[in-house]
Amino acid sequence: MSKINLKDYEFEGKIDDDDYDKELKRLQFQLQIIQAAYMRQGLRGLITLEGWDASGKGGLIQRMTAETDPRFTKVWSIGAPSKDELAHHFLWRFWTRLPADREVAVFDRSWYGRVLVERVDELTPVKIWKQAYDEINDFEATQVNCGTRLVKLFLHTTQEEQDKRLRERLEVPYKRWKTGLDDYHNRSKRAEYLDAYDDMFDKCSPKHAPWVVIAANDKKYARIKGLQAVVDALGADVDTSYPEIAPELLAVAEAALGPLDLAPGKNGGKNGSGKNGGGKA
Repeated sequence: MSKINLKDYEFEGKIDDDDYDKELKRLQFQLQIIQAAYMRQGLRGLITLEGWDASGKGGLIQRMTAETDPRFTKVWSIGAPSKDELAHHFLWRFWTRLPADREVAVFDRSWYGRVLVERVDELTPVKIWKQAYDEINDFEATQVNCGTRLVKLFLHTTQEEQDKRLRERLEVPYKRWKTGLDDYHNRSKRAEYLDAYDDMFDKCSPKHAPWVVIAANDKKYARIKGLQAVVDALGADVDTSYPEIAPELLAVAEAALGPLDLAPGKNGGKNGSGKNGGGKA
């Protein structure tokens, strides 16, 4: 696997508005189909997002979950651990939030805090955060080995783009809730975070749990790329063909409602056949 270099993702990915709207609609529908397969087959999905402050994680999560069933989608916003959580191993609070069968869990920030913020701000001894790379790899391998599909996304912006967004969060009144002193503290540590990210990609991106880096200087481009990565990972080798209607259900329904129009392609396009709807999303 080639080494991840964040400088390779410092470009202004572009997508025009018409293409964005079409792709967003297509990918959100694909996520609905994948979720239906997960609920029907008892599958589990785990999505984690990391990236710079103001890189667009929240906006991506919003589009990712907008059309899915909220009863089976759990979004966890991870901040500093509580006193009770600090009394346990650092992975404990993530074990308690893992998805059950039929669920997809989304983590806005994650267990990587041990080797990122705790490292950069010297909150954890060097020996402890260094051993966390192996602990994280074992934790993720355990999830994958028990059948959970894991997606790890990193949203990357340049310093210039981040500064533009931080300025906007102050100048646009309704966005002020999004920012605080932590943003500027973290901004001042960019060089240290770049080193931490480099080690994270190098030590925690095995074949079964790779990092997917998204160029996020353009928000719409990043959303489409992020959604496509989720669709590809969660939908891989999943049978998303539509289920047949049980004969007894069909008989009762038609007795109550009259004849049903069950023509192929109605309400959602061509019925997928085989894995992942008959092809790559």
